[in-house]
Amino acid sequence: MGPERIVTIGADHPSLAGHFPGHPVVPGVVILGEVMNAIGEMAEQNIEFVGMPSAKFMSPLNPGEPLTIRLDQQGNSAMEFTCTTGTRLIASGCMLYRIVADDSTGDL
Repeated sequence: MGPERIVTIGADHPSLAGHFPGHPVVPGVVILGEVMNAIGEMAEQNIEFVGMPSAKFMSPLNPGEPLTIRLDQQGNSAMEFTCTTGTRLIASGCMLYRIVADDSTGDL
């Protein structure tokens, strides 16, 4: 297993207002954004995301819960990820990316 990153999405995050009133949960797109940030930091190069062959969400993430993102490199352009809080699996999947020559493109 490769590197890991721990992030916490606070209750004041703007995406939580509509997800869901009275019982906020962190939207999957916010979790995927954190995964993309972690991959970008690990790559230490300019990258562009080109695909996501799989992504599964198994359990909701509540605001304030620490999210551990674990990355596992698969070849030159694929990164598997798992996201947990404590022992609970939140999400897993795979993202595809490519290295770009300069910083004029990329999704980071």
